[in-house]
Parts: sequence; C-alpha cells; structure tokens
Amino acid sequence: MLGITRAVQGVQLLVRGYSNTSCLLAWSPVTDQTRRCWNDPEVATEHGAVGIAVLLARQEIGYTVIERSQKGTGFDYWMGDESSVPLQKKARLEISGIRRGSDRVKTRVRQKLRQTDPSDGSKPAYVIVVEFGHPLAEVQKK
Repeated sequence: MLGITRAVQGVQLLVRGYSNTSCLLAWSPVTDQTRRCWNDPEVATEHGAVGIAVLLARQEIGYTVIERSQKGTGFDYWMGDESSVPLQKKARLEISGIRRGSDRVKTRVRQKLRQTDPSDGSKPAYVIVVEFGHPLAEVQKK
C-alpha cells in the first residue's frame, strides 16, 4: 500500500509544579490552511492551552475533563474519573495560555488560583498554565 508519510514536528514540554517532568509534544506539519484557520493568535493560544491541559490533567492528575463549567464559576472545566459511571464531578480545572513569557507563569498561576475562590468548597481546584515560548506548563493544586 502506498501512503504519504509526513514528518512529525515536536518539542519537549517541561512540566513543573504538581510533578516535575517533561513530555514530548508532537504534531503534523503546519500547512497554509492551518495558519489561515488559526489566524487569531489569542484564540490559537487559548485553544492550544486547553488541548495540552486536557492531556496533562489525564496524565499528571489522573482525571478526565468531563464537562464545561458555566461562566462566572471561576474555573473552566469539571474533571472526574472516567472509570466511574455515572461520571462524577471530582475536581475543578482552570486553564490559561501564554504565548511568550516564562517569567509570567508563576504570576498567572497565582491569579488563576485566586480566580477559583468563588467556587471553593468540597472539590479541589487545579490550575494549568501553558507557556508556548519556552515551552512549559505549570500544574498546581489548590
């Protein structure tokens, strides 16, 4: 069978905070169409951070994103254990992305931890901030 093989691009992502590790992020080559579809850098940063954070939540925390939170709650997603049915909301997740500026990550983490205050209660909150310039991700539990 004849197929087209595309080179995979990738980079090491440093993960710090909740655990200190690194992982390989890999993706297919970026095309002109991809660039046109993700032409808004802020939206691309936000969506990229969500994608990486969802994967890190599963790998580092052991939870799966199960539901989008409503506006005004102070966090983005509910997480739970995918093996329990029905799915139960076990933790909150707030995500943020920074295009460049690894020196801003700790400040953003503190800001996002405070942002979850209105929904504090019996469920823990996690914050994942992804910085694309270095690249690194910080995962913190409240």
